[in-house]
Amino acid sequence: MGLSVRITPVRRDLDVMFKQGIGDKAQSAILATFALEKIEEAKQQNKQALGVVPPYKIYVDGRQGAPLTSVKPDGVIRVEFQLVIEALAWIFEQLQRHSPVLTGQYANSHELFADGIQVDNPNMAPPAEEYVFLNTQPYARKIEGDLSREPSSKQAAEGVYEAVATLAQGKFGSRLAKIRFSYRTPIGGQIAGGPVGDRSTRRTPAIIVTLR
Repeated sequence: MGLSVRITPVRRDLDVMFKQGIGDKAQSAILATFALEKIEEAKQQNKQALGVVPPYKIYVDGRQGAPLTSVKPDGVIRVEFQLVIEALAWIFEQLQRHSPVLTGQYANSHELFADGIQVDNPNMAPPAEEYVFLNTQPYARKIEGDLSREPSSKQAAEGVYEAVATLAQGKFGSRLAKIRFSYRTPIGGQIAGGPVGDRSTRRTPAIIVTLR
């Protein structure tokens, strides 16, 4: 549930090391230094794109949190940036920010579902193939509007879910996930799927996030 960066030594460089008689410890140190440089580059790239450095985990020869210098001369250092969690948290924040406020009930009713199961905390979503945001209030559809009428709230003249989906597409969609506006039906902590754009009265506006 993130972007994985795999760092391995170049075969030609290793051959040169062997020819020069560099020992295993020195080879591991060189790979660790190279990995650290690449990790810092990835952190800066993510910060430029997202505004912050997303959480990440480092695996050295399959061991999470092991020192970089402990990598084997022909080992692998893998870095996983939790970009999906960052995207979900951003979408949740934007839904709240764009919500019309009267009693606050609508703004407090945005829910996240991971593969159809409701998630308690968008910042701690479990791995899933599809994430769905929707609002559980019965008037959520009226706030969004549809093809035949304008959104009912002057505070959200362009709707909420479709507007945030468009913003999320621009920020994350090109390299992380397929993000789209659709309709889904919440049923007791779960959601039912259906054709994209289905506007039956039982369905509510939703933002669908599918990993690429």
